[in-house]
Amino acid sequence: MTAAPLTPDWLTQTEIGLCPCGCIGRRRKGSFVEKTIGGAAGVMRQAMFSDDVASRPGVLQAIDPRVKLVTLFGLLVGAALVRHVPVLVALYLATLLLAVTSGLPIGFFVKRVWLFVPLFTGIIVAPATLNFVTHGEIVVHLGTWFGHPAGLTRQGLDAAGLIVTRVAVSISLVVLLTLTTRWNRLLASLRALFVPRMFVMVLGMTYRYVFHLLNGVTDMYTARKARTVTRDPDVAKGRAFVAASGGALFGKAHALSEEVHQAMVARGYTGTTRTMEHERVRAIDGLWVVACVAGVIVTLGADRVLAR
Repeated sequence: MTAAPLTPDWLTQTEIGLCPCGCIGRRRKGSFVEKTIGGAAGVMRQAMFSDDVASRPGVLQAIDPRVKLVTLFGLLVGAALVRHVPVLVALYLATLLLAVTSGLPIGFFVKRVWLFVPLFTGIIVAPATLNFVTHGEIVVHLGTWFGHPAGLTRQGLDAAGLIVTRVAVSISLVVLLTLTTRWNRLLASLRALFVPRMFVMVLGMTYRYVFHLLNGVTDMYTARKARTVTRDPDVAKGRAFVAASGGALFGKAHALSEEVHQAMVARGYTGTTRTMEHERVRAIDGLWVVACVAGVIVTLGADRVLAR
């Protein structure tokens, strides 16, 4: 009769637990594969959230997509003609009001707009605020540079503020259009406004099958993670896997495009985007057009008054 095996020492040995905040213990470096999986899942969640917002009841959701597209384009042109920061700030507050009345989370809307404005536009226009680039009255002194005073000029700050606020208003209008309009209806409205058929078809195919490719990427990375047993994965090997999977995904996308095109042609596809909903201009669309035209006139009038 054999004796029962003893419990291993490593199983009965007590260890110091980590606190929930993770401030005790050695911090592990995040895996590149895990970050890729999380990024792909985030893109898919964001797209699904946009479709969910577009189906909610709201002011902009009730407007015909064709009317909405034309009027928002007119608002973009009006914002491009404004030359004073206070007027652009008023326009931005109006976009916030439209976002609230359309059922958009105000925090998500502000983050989606201002996440890119300071990062790119602010960095580009920051040198223009220095007196070495834009001469004028120095309002913020930064010392001297080779015996010459250095600082930020009032003219440079005004120009930088004008560019940043104009970009913020433009991005806000585009975000309002994309979040409050379903993608198929937006494509149909583009075709109704005589946009080339090939352009609309490429946009539709790109939007439809980019999620299918994201699913393929997520499946590949999840399969690799499930087969990885090392505690600290090699970063170099992870990058090599990403490069190899990128090439495989490119070949898969090319083959998929050929198969999808042949299937669509076999089913009678002619390149025209059709929807189950029949668009019809209503009274609310006319009121929206009048409101937008009045808003552009008031905005340009206020800008002209400030210019005097």
